[in-house]
Amino acid sequence: MKKKLLALLVVLVSILFVLSACGSESEEAAEDGDVDESGNEETGASDEESSDKPYVAIVSKGFQHQFWQAVQRGAEEAAEEFDVEITFEGPENESQVDKQIEMLQAALDKSPDALGFAALDSQAASPLLEKANESDIPVIAFDSGVDSEIPLTTASTNNYEAAALAADKMAELIGEQGKVALVVHDQVSVTGVERRDGFVETIEENYPDIEIVDTQYGGGDHLESTNLAKTMMQAHPDIAGIYGTNEGSAIGVVNAVRELSKEGEVTVVGFDSGKQQIDAINEGLMAGAITQNPEGIGYETVKAAVDALNGEEVPENIDTGFYWYDADIIEDEEIQAAIYE
Repeated sequence: MKKKLLALLVVLVSILFVLSACGSESEEAAEDGDVDESGNEETGASDEESSDKPYVAIVSKGFQHQFWQAVQRGAEEAAEEFDVEITFEGPENESQVDKQIEMLQAALDKSPDALGFAALDSQAASPLLEKANESDIPVIAFDSGVDSEIPLTTASTNNYEAAALAADKMAELIGEQGKVALVVHDQVSVTGVERRDGFVETIEENYPDIEIVDTQYGGGDHLESTNLAKTMMQAHPDIAGIYGTNEGSAIGVVNAVRELSKEGEVTVVGFDSGKQQIDAINEGLMAGAITQNPEGIGYETVKAAVDALNGEEVPENIDTGFYWYDADIIEDEEIQAAIYE
């Protein structure tokens, strides 16, 4: 009997010892943040390391076009180089101003260290940019500026000069005479206004024998732009050329030319350089286009945000460059570095 009692006592002591050890390990793990309430393993250490990095929220004008995806690649390259965290988002299309404002509000709710913003409407975002300024969040504008002095800089193409070059090329291609029209992606963003005005004013000032017969706004949507361009060509059967101010606008014009069998009759000049435009140029449906440097825009946006966070001065404007390209030079090294199919 004594032996049985002794054996039972040894077993009880062993169980108590094991339970005590497990409890201590659980407490230590809980203190270290390695175990959640359910006992599942968590990655607290890596989360802390991640949160130590500056966070830059980037709100774009859209995401459906290859242009914006190229901007994102450039931003991600800079984020890796400068060791910061970024998010990159934009509405489904470039007519969704309200959706973009919601995204901007959601981004600010996350209290980012800096903000990159490409405005669809140069005035609509002003109240939220004021909020960012009051919270000491440096704002870097990209692609399209805003009617505000809050952004420290704007990383973008000189859209007016780029559109002026498009006008010069159009004039050259149609023999400096005839009727032309524009399909513009919007009339509220800086890019829309500058790409329109740069083209229109260059034609009016330098080419007296060219008449601008129509300007329409398709929201950057290729279907809407197709319908607008078809209406233009039907209203002006002798139209010599149509200029599309962004990827969706230009592809809409190309589609309209194809649908109305106007190939070779209407000269199409575009802006941007997605795959569809490149294909159209190689097929002879589009004469040529202006390409920006979208990866450079994304890269410079993040770099400027990092410089601002480090207390360094940033220039008022960061010119990311542009090029004209057509079938003759599309394979040139500098063009290949700037297009983004």
